[in-house]
Amino acid sequence: MTLALPIDPEANRLLARSPLALLLGMVLDQQVPMEKAFSSPYVLTQRLGHEPDARELAGYDPEALVAVFATPPALHRFPKAMAARVQEVCQVLVDRYDGDPARLWADVADGRELLRRIGELPGFGKQKAQIFLALLGKRFGVTPQGWREAAGGYGDADAHRSVADVTDAESLLRVREYKQQMKAAAKAAKT
Repeated sequence: MTLALPIDPEANRLLARSPLALLLGMVLDQQVPMEKAFSSPYVLTQRLGHEPDARELAGYDPEALVAVFATPPALHRFPKAMAARVQEVCQVLVDRYDGDPARLWADVADGRELLRRIGELPGFGKQKAQIFLALLGKRFGVTPQGWREAAGGYGDADAHRSVADVTDAESLLRVREYKQQMKAAAKAAKT
Protein backbone atom coordinates (compact mmCIF):
# COMPACT_ATOMS: atom_id res chain seq x y z
CA MET A 1 0.00 0.00 0.00
CA THR A 2 1.41 3.31 -1.06
CA LEU A 3 0.26 6.53 -2.56
CA ALA A 4 -0.45 6.41 -6.29
CA LEU A 5 -0.91 9.96 -7.51
CA PRO A 6 -0.77 10.88 -11.20
CA ILE A 7 2.62 12.56 -10.76
CA ASP A 8 6.18 11.78 -11.81
CA PRO A 9 6.90 8.16 -10.80
CA GLU A 10 10.06 9.34 -9.04
CA ALA A 11 7.96 11.72 -6.95
CA ASN A 12 5.70 8.81 -5.92
CA ARG A 13 8.76 6.71 -5.05
CA LEU A 14 10.15 9.55 -2.91
CA LEU A 15 6.84 9.77 -1.01
CA ALA A 16 6.91 5.99 -0.47
CA ARG A 17 10.44 5.92 0.96
CA SER A 18 10.73 9.28 2.73
CA PRO A 19 8.53 10.08 5.72
CA LEU A 20 9.72 13.69 5.49
CA ALA A 21 8.67 14.00 1.84
CA LEU A 22 5.26 12.52 2.70
CA LEU A 23 4.79 14.93 5.60
CA LEU A 24 5.93 17.92 3.52
CA GLY A 25 3.48 16.96 0.78
CA MET A 26 0.72 17.11 3.38
CA VAL A 27 2.02 20.45 4.69
CA LEU A 28 1.80 21.86 1.17
CA ASP A 29 -1.61 20.32 0.46
CA GLN A 30 -3.71 23.45 0.76
CA GLN A 31 -4.95 25.84 -1.88
CA VAL A 32 -3.17 23.89 -4.63
CA PRO A 33 -4.08 20.64 -6.40
CA MET A 34 -2.93 17.60 -4.42
CA GLU A 35 -0.72 16.56 -7.34
CA LYS A 36 1.19 19.84 -7.01
CA ALA A 37 1.48 19.54 -3.24
CA PHE A 38 2.74 15.97 -3.24
CA SER A 39 5.12 16.40 -6.18
CA SER A 40 6.75 19.48 -4.63
CA PRO A 41 8.95 17.49 -2.20
CA TYR A 42 10.51 15.80 -5.24
CA VAL A 43 11.05 19.15 -6.95
CA LEU A 44 12.59 20.48 -3.72
CA THR A 45 14.94 17.49 -3.66
CA GLN A 46 15.95 18.17 -7.25
CA ARG A 47 16.59 21.85 -6.55
CA LEU A 48 18.71 21.08 -3.48
CA GLY A 49 20.57 18.30 -5.28
CA HIS A 50 19.83 15.77 -2.52
CA GLU A 51 17.06 14.58 -0.22
CA PRO A 52 16.95 17.04 2.64
CA ASP A 53 16.37 16.07 6.23
CA ALA A 54 14.37 17.92 8.87
CA ARG A 55 17.47 19.38 10.55
CA GLU A 56 18.70 20.83 7.28
CA LEU A 57 15.37 22.44 6.43
CA ALA A 58 14.81 23.73 9.98
CA GLY A 59 18.21 25.42 9.90
CA TYR A 60 18.07 26.62 6.30
CA ASP A 61 18.49 30.34 5.73
CA PRO A 62 14.85 31.51 5.51
CA GLU A 63 15.40 33.87 2.58
CA ALA A 64 17.34 31.23 0.66
CA LEU A 65 14.57 28.69 1.25
CA VAL A 66 11.96 31.16 0.01
CA ALA A 67 14.08 31.57 -3.13
CA VAL A 68 14.13 27.78 -3.59
CA PHE A 69 10.34 27.66 -3.17
CA ALA A 70 9.71 30.65 -5.43
CA THR A 71 11.90 29.61 -8.36
CA PRO A 72 9.57 28.99 -11.32
CA PRO A 73 7.64 26.86 -11.28
CA ALA A 74 7.06 27.74 -7.63
CA LEU A 75 6.61 24.84 -5.23
CA HIS A 76 3.36 26.41 -3.98
CA ARG A 77 1.21 29.37 -4.92
CA PHE A 78 2.33 31.00 -1.64
CA PRO A 79 6.06 30.20 -1.65
CA LYS A 80 7.08 32.56 1.15
CA ALA A 81 4.40 31.38 3.58
CA MET A 82 4.91 27.72 2.74
CA ALA A 83 8.69 27.87 2.99
CA ALA A 84 8.21 29.30 6.49
CA ARG A 85 5.63 26.63 7.34
CA VAL A 86 7.98 23.86 6.20
CA GLN A 87 10.69 25.29 8.44
CA GLU A 88 8.29 25.47 11.39
CA VAL A 89 7.20 21.86 10.93
CA CYS A 90 10.80 20.72 10.56
CA GLN A 91 11.77 22.60 13.73
CA VAL A 92 9.05 20.73 15.64
CA LEU A 93 10.41 17.46 14.24
CA VAL A 94 13.89 18.41 15.45
CA ASP A 95 12.70 19.57 18.87
CA ARG A 96 10.29 16.72 19.66
CA TYR A 97 11.31 13.79 17.48
CA ASP A 98 15.08 14.17 17.08
CA GLY A 99 14.55 15.22 13.47
CA ASP A 100 12.97 11.90 12.49
CA PRO A 101 9.49 12.40 11.02
CA ALA A 102 8.66 8.68 11.39
CA ARG A 103 8.93 9.10 15.17
CA LEU A 104 5.82 11.28 14.92
CA TRP A 105 3.81 8.10 14.41
CA ALA A 106 6.08 5.51 16.01
CA ASP A 107 5.18 4.03 19.38
CA VAL A 108 1.83 5.80 19.75
CA ALA A 109 -0.62 4.23 22.17
CA ASP A 110 -3.60 4.66 19.87
CA GLY A 111 -5.18 6.64 17.06
CA ARG A 112 -6.17 9.48 19.38
CA GLU A 113 -2.57 10.01 20.45
CA LEU A 114 -1.41 10.00 16.85
CA LEU A 115 -4.10 12.49 15.89
CA ARG A 116 -3.02 14.72 18.79
CA ARG A 117 0.64 14.56 17.71
CA ILE A 118 -0.19 15.39 14.11
CA GLY A 119 -2.52 18.18 15.21
CA GLU A 120 0.30 19.78 17.19
CA LEU A 121 2.25 20.44 13.98
CA PRO A 122 2.12 24.02 12.67
CA GLY A 123 -0.67 24.42 10.13
CA PHE A 124 -2.42 21.15 11.00
CA GLY A 125 -5.96 21.74 12.15
CA LYS A 126 -8.30 18.89 12.98
CA GLN A 127 -9.32 18.15 9.38
CA LYS A 128 -5.78 18.19 8.00
CA ALA A 129 -4.59 16.03 10.91
CA GLN A 130 -7.39 13.53 10.27
CA ILE A 131 -6.54 13.39 6.57
CA PHE A 132 -2.87 12.74 7.31
CA LEU A 133 -3.80 10.08 9.86
CA ALA A 134 -6.02 8.41 7.25
CA LEU A 135 -3.20 8.64 4.70
CA LEU A 136 -0.80 6.94 7.10
CA GLY A 137 -3.31 4.22 7.93
CA LYS A 138 -4.69 3.51 4.47
CA ARG A 139 -1.53 3.82 2.38
CA PHE A 140 1.41 3.28 4.74
CA GLY A 141 0.26 0.68 7.26
CA VAL A 142 0.38 2.98 10.30
CA THR A 143 -2.63 1.54 12.08
CA PRO A 144 -2.58 2.01 15.85
CA GLN A 145 -5.72 0.88 17.65
CA GLY A 146 -8.62 3.25 16.94
CA TRP A 147 -6.95 5.01 14.02
CA ARG A 148 -10.04 4.88 11.80
CA GLU A 149 -12.21 6.42 14.50
CA ALA A 150 -9.63 9.14 15.19
CA ALA A 151 -9.47 9.92 11.46
CA GLY A 152 -13.24 10.48 11.41
CA GLY A 153 -14.92 10.12 8.02
CA TYR A 154 -11.50 10.16 6.35
CA GLY A 155 -10.77 6.80 7.97
CA ASP A 156 -13.80 5.07 6.44
CA ALA A 157 -12.66 2.13 4.35
CA ASP A 158 -14.90 3.02 1.40
CA ALA A 159 -14.39 6.80 1.55
CA HIS A 160 -13.33 8.92 -1.38
CA ARG A 161 -12.71 12.16 0.47
CA SER A 162 -9.00 12.92 0.41
CA VAL A 163 -5.52 12.08 -0.80
CA ALA A 164 -5.69 9.07 1.54
CA ASP A 165 -8.19 7.49 -0.87
CA VAL A 166 -6.30 7.98 -4.12
CA THR A 167 -5.11 4.72 -5.61
CA ASP A 168 -5.67 5.35 -9.32
CA ALA A 169 -7.23 7.79 -11.80
CA GLU A 170 -10.80 6.67 -10.99
CA SER A 171 -10.39 7.16 -7.25
CA LEU A 172 -8.79 10.56 -7.85
CA LEU A 173 -11.86 11.56 -9.86
CA ARG A 174 -14.16 10.38 -7.06
CA VAL A 175 -12.17 12.39 -4.49
CA ARG A 176 -12.41 15.49 -6.69
CA GLU A 177 -16.17 15.00 -7.06
CA TYR A 178 -16.54 14.72 -3.29
CA LYS A 179 -14.54 17.91 -2.74
CA GLN A 180 -16.65 19.77 -5.30
CA GLN A 181 -19.82 18.59 -3.55
CA MET A 182 -18.48 19.80 -0.19
CA LYS A 183 -17.55 23.20 -1.64
CA ALA A 184 -20.99 23.55 -3.22
CA ALA A 185 -22.69 22.59 0.06
CA ALA A 186 -20.59 25.08 2.02
CA LYS A 187 -21.37 27.82 -0.49
CA ALA A 188 -25.08 27.02 -0.38
CA ALA A 189 -25.04 27.13 3.43
CA LYS A 190 -23.65 30.69 3.32
CA THR A 191 -26.50 31.98 1.15
